[in-house]
This record gives sequence, structure tokens and C-alpha cells, in this order.
Amino acid sequence: MDIFIGDCVRSVRGKARPDGGLAAQTPYGLVGALIDAIEQRRSINRSDVDRLTLGCVGQVGAQGGHIALVTKIASDLPEASSAHTINNFCVSGLTAIGQAASAVSAGQIQVALAGGVEMLSQVSFMADQANYYTDEAFEPIDRYIPVVLAADLLAAKQNVTRKEMDDLSYLSQSRAAQAESNSALQASRIAIGDLDRDEAVRVTDREKLAAMPPAFGELAKQYAHALIGEATDPRMSVANAPPMTDGAGLAVVGGRDAFASPRARLVAFADAGGDARQSLTAGFVAMDMVLEQSGLSLDQMDRIEFMEAFAVPYALFRRNYEPDMDKVNVSGGHIAKGHPMGATGAILLSTLLDALDAADGKYGLVVASGAQGVGAAMIVERL
Repeated sequence: MDIFIGDCVRSVRGKARPDGGLAAQTPYGLVGALIDAIEQRRSINRSDVDRLTLGCVGQVGAQGGHIALVTKIASDLPEASSAHTINNFCVSGLTAIGQAASAVSAGQIQVALAGGVEMLSQVSFMADQANYYTDEAFEPIDRYIPVVLAADLLAAKQNVTRKEMDDLSYLSQSRAAQAESNSALQASRIAIGDLDRDEAVRVTDREKLAAMPPAFGELAKQYAHALIGEATDPRMSVANAPPMTDGAGLAVVGGRDAFASPRARLVAFADAGGDARQSLTAGFVAMDMVLEQSGLSLDQMDRIEFMEAFAVPYALFRRNYEPDMDKVNVSGGHIAKGHPMGATGAILLSTLLDALDAADGKYGLVVASGAQGVGAAMIVERL
């Protein structure tokens, strides 16, 4: 059964701080605004929705209490519709869309809303205080280390130079700044309250980037119990990492009869696992899986949204796969615009659909990676 994406929208992203542009909002309110936007843009009646699936990493406080269910109630979705809240770390939003598509394909439901939300201004990184984060009962190689430390370790292991990372950080910032005035690339971005832009985008230059010191070396000392003597060589500056932001993304998924004019057909989807210590490589596994499933090549992708989960995996993508960089992250990426963790995968898909529309392209690819070896990828065909 073919699965279609009726629409996919994203909120603007606000800085994750008390005075950030979205900090006064609620997580369920952000998603609710996207439900309103989908209904207004594509004539989807919320009364037809059978399921809401949301990815969210910090499921405590403002995002606790089963945030998908809270959103369902607040957004007046049908009483009989089901609600699922999932956590697949930073690929949660794309996993949510993939799971919704599977449910439609299986005939369990007809129409689903799926995506993710994260408000880091209200629920900080690692706010769930999971025992696993500090549990020394695991073998050292299996213990949790923050993803930024894993990225620094990966950079050293793969000899990703600081210059490679700075070049890509500059590219992300430059493209993001230019894209702000390109309405086609922002066609599915929804203003929230008074915020009508991605707040974290900043103007920079190569000299400033090169002058910034490595920022994450102290983490190696804090997690020495997990590193078992593994040598560290801190390289990344804060400019090589995505800023923490608030945001949400949401797609509506269904069969061909669900939409008068769907935006895309879902060609292939995969979730994947990878080396927990290297952390950010599972996206490559998922990408290879969807390319094999679809019988398509990277060269056939007209646009690619590759998650800038730090500059390191982005640099490895460019080095090892040699993509046409004019097709990749054409409106900038997470290094510039920020990373609302559970929402990221859905935001990337929304961004991809806008980029495909702007280029009059056919095939598009989303690749996302997360902590401890999680990854997801999706190929769509624009209609």
C-alpha cells in the first residue's frame, strides 16, 4: 500500500532560554498551532484523524504526562483517536512519522498526525535524570556519554579537522541567513506568536569561527569512568554544535484517498542502530538501508536534508559519500537554526519538502542521527 504525506509543517525555532522567542508557549500549544496550520493549508479536518504520534526526549515537567495525549485533548482531536508518545532520542520526530506510516500501511488507521516537539527552554537536556546516565553497572564501553563528547571522540578517531568543521559551520550559517528572505524555502514554516524567524541564526565569518577555542574538553574528565583511558583530543567549538532551541514539526500521513492533493509519496523509511560509543553513525546505516530499499542512488536525490548533529557526521558524509553539496541542506541546517531534539526529524522532513518544491525536484532524502547509536532515514517522492 502506498503511503502519502498530505503536508508537513514546522514551527519557527526559538532560543532555549527564558527570554527566547517561544519560551512563553507550551509544548502542546506548539503542536496545536501546527495542527491548525495543517487543517487550514490542506483542508484536512481534524475530525478525520485516527492517531497522533509525537516524539519527545525530555518527557518530564512541561513535556511529561504523555505529551501526545495532552496535545490530543488540548487540540480537540477525536475522542476515539489514539495518542502515542515516543522517545528515540534525536531521531524521534522521524521515527514517529515512520511508525504512523506503518500503521496506515497495515490498515490499522486511515489518517495520522505524526512528528515531534521539544522545548528546551522549559525542559533542559537530560532533565529526566535517567539512572542510565550515571550507571556504572554497565561495562565502560556501554556506559552513557553525552553526545557532544561522542562527537569529539568521533572527530579524533576519523581525523575530522577543525577546519573541515568550521567550513561546514560557516556554510550552514550562511545558507540559513540567505534562506530567511527566500519565501519558497520557508513555505511550510509557521510563525508562532511574535516570532516569525529561526531565532538562533547568526551572522559569522571564517576568522571568528577559527578563533573559537575547543569547548567540550572538560566533559572527558567528568566521564572518565566511561572512557576507560581512551585518549581525547577536543576539537569542536560551540560553533560546530547546534544551539539548543524550542520547536515542533508535524506531518499528516495517510493512504492515497486521504488527500485531494498530497505533497509527497513515502518511498522508503528505516530506523537503525549503531555503535553506542561512536553515537552519531547510525544515520549512515539508515541511509544505506533506504537507498537499498528504494533501488535509488544518492545521485538521484534532488535535495537532501542531512541532520547537522554537530559538524562531525556532516563532514564524514561529505568526505565518504561525496554528495553534490549544492543539493544538501540548501537552506542551512541545525548548526545554524538549532536542534529541538524530539522535533528534529519532522522539521527536517518539512524543510526537505519546501526545498524540493523550490527546486521542482522529484526525490528527497532525510538522514538523522542521535545519541548512543540511533538513526533514521526517509526517502520521499514529491508529487
